[in-house]
Amino acid sequence: MNTAVATPHIFDVTTDNFEADVLQGSLKTPVLVDFWATWCGPCKSLGPLLEKLANEYNGAFRLAKVDVDKNQELAGMFGIRSIPTVMLVKDGQIADGFAGALPEGQLREFLSRHVQPLDGDIEDAAEDETLLESPEQAINRLQQEIAADPGRAELKLDLAIALAQAGHASAAEAELNALPANLATDSRAVRLRSQLDLVRSLEGTPSLDVLQQRVHTNPQDWEAHDLLGVRLLLGNDPATGLEHWLLLLEKARDWNEGQAKKRLLAAFNTLDDAELVGRYRRRMASLLF
Repeated sequence: MNTAVATPHIFDVTTDNFEADVLQGSLKTPVLVDFWATWCGPCKSLGPLLEKLANEYNGAFRLAKVDVDKNQELAGMFGIRSIPTVMLVKDGQIADGFAGALPEGQLREFLSRHVQPLDGDIEDAAEDETLLESPEQAINRLQQEIAADPGRAELKLDLAIALAQAGHASAAEAELNALPANLATDSRAVRLRSQLDLVRSLEGTPSLDVLQQRVHTNPQDWEAHDLLGVRLLLGNDPATGLEHWLLLLEKARDWNEGQAKKRLLAAFNTLDDAELVGRYRRRMASLLF
């Protein structure tokens, strides 16, 4: 197991115990299955975060670790094509999952959709502060954490993402270019490179609050809708960002030389949520044809 200390909430999985501990176990408690390998760089950043959360949730879910090199049959059964990949099993069925190493805030958001913390298990105030922090606050926090522990390269990728979300494209690109080779190919890093064009469009533009106020005051402020879409897409609410561009496509298709269609196509290339992309592609097509 790639964890420092084994606990009742974290266990290794093989074909021998998969049926009993994962499928049958998930009938009582959700099981998060982490497919990893010793040679996988992103796994080394994701694994400790998952283990931290499993211990923090104190039994609200269990973390099952699958070394894909030792359990190729299990990896094949789940259709694993890249690692890290995480699957959530509830009531004997796969309920959700994701590929790639997510930052802690997104992991907590993922868990919140499926797992109810046990009373007293989570430090609510600290978590809420992390989940609700603005990109600028995240930048300050990450810079302090990097200064205290410069060897944690995964923090630099988190910083690049936070810089991008705050609209600092050049700084984000600089951090991205300075990543070690094992993180440069991380799915989040690859996706971030494709997001930087969207980030650059935010340089020198109003804040999220200002843009929301502009849209509230004037629902036909197409520029505000467009920029709000970018900020929400790059923040924590991509679906709402896509809604702004669909509205543009419906109400002002030709605005700024068809900006809404261009934005939607660019957004689809940066999102890793296949279900979300498919749903909004269909809605875009219904408006265009």
